[in-house]
Amino acid sequence: MERLAIEGGYPVRGGKIYYGRQWIGEDDIRAVEEVLRSDYITCGPKVDEFEQELARYTGAKYAVAVSNGTAALHCACIAAGIGPGDEVITTPLTFAASANCALYCGARPVFADVDPHTYNIDPDSVRAHITEKTKAIVAVDFTGQAVRHDELRALCDEFGLIFIEDAAHAIATKYKGQQVGSLADLTCFSFHPVKTITGGEGGAVTTNDEALYRKLVLAHTHGITHDEAQMLDAPHEGPWCYEQISLGYNYRMTDFQAALLVSQLHKVEHFAARRKQIVATYNKAFGNMPELILQQEIPESDTCRHLYIIRLALDKLTCTRRQFFDAMSAENVQCQIHYVPVYWFPYYRSLGYEKGLCPVAEEIYKGIMSIPLYPKMTDQDVEDTIHAVKKVVEAYRK
Repeated sequence: MERLAIEGGYPVRGGKIYYGRQWIGEDDIRAVEEVLRSDYITCGPKVDEFEQELARYTGAKYAVAVSNGTAALHCACIAAGIGPGDEVITTPLTFAASANCALYCGARPVFADVDPHTYNIDPDSVRAHITEKTKAIVAVDFTGQAVRHDELRALCDEFGLIFIEDAAHAIATKYKGQQVGSLADLTCFSFHPVKTITGGEGGAVTTNDEALYRKLVLAHTHGITHDEAQMLDAPHEGPWCYEQISLGYNYRMTDFQAALLVSQLHKVEHFAARRKQIVATYNKAFGNMPELILQQEIPESDTCRHLYIIRLALDKLTCTRRQFFDAMSAENVQCQIHYVPVYWFPYYRSLGYEKGLCPVAEEIYKGIMSIPLYPKMTDQDVEDTIHAVKKVVEAYRK
């Protein structure tokens, strides 16, 4: 048995590898440089181009580019008409923004539990949490796997709810052959550097509903319009006139971010194919290890994984998760944990939320760990990660 690096042995690799990393090529740099040398660096033609390209790629009728994924969720809630007194059902196994977006609008997040195998929100738990105050569902495509769209759509139709999909992890994922982004009432994307495509930061909302689209446009630009058809006062002095007709925010994207995203979007299928290849290699390597529990996928989801999560079967190991995490780091394979249940945070406790609300999610959280997954990984990087996981498992196996 190999001696762990944390105990004085040799690490499996010389330099650190991290759980996620962007892939910026010379074509991306040229695209940004062209904008920086142009007349527009914000509120220019590249934002329009990216919105059109994203709508075309996802199959949605409309796309609105915003400053980040959190802004996308906030704008989606505004467009959905969510406000004080409303409840919004979401999952606790996500980044805090999936729930915070309801709080931004004065509504109350309600946490439904997750499926014990897929880790996505459980439609049966969603149904159990619907009340007369429920306005919307924010369903998260956790790790990139599509949620159960058919069941969630049926619930939304039955109870008159807005279906908001948090697809921050899921660009390039398909559900029953249809791209995520064209399925829910509102779909939110994030373009943070560790996502499949990146603008450094950035986000977007897609929709097929023109009325929702118009509300999104207002929400991300101060509630201000130059569209005479929407203006309330007339006549106007001249073409310079504009009106604020609602309360909005400054959530605009820059042109150089949009240029980077257009360039990245042209490579999204290449990125997705490499991610799928790595996932298949991991699944084969770890599939028969009783000390590890692997996330399962529904057959309807053709998934582009943002994260690859191993779940430690701690009853079969002599270590804690922290010990496993530290041992992996010593092997120069840096992992991460996604995510602490949102309602465990002190701020949510101050609002009256308590541990125990979603026992399945809480149990899953205890053992999960994200290992490196990004398209720029070499085959050697993948093999080193597998080597490190197996080495640590062997050292701590009961």
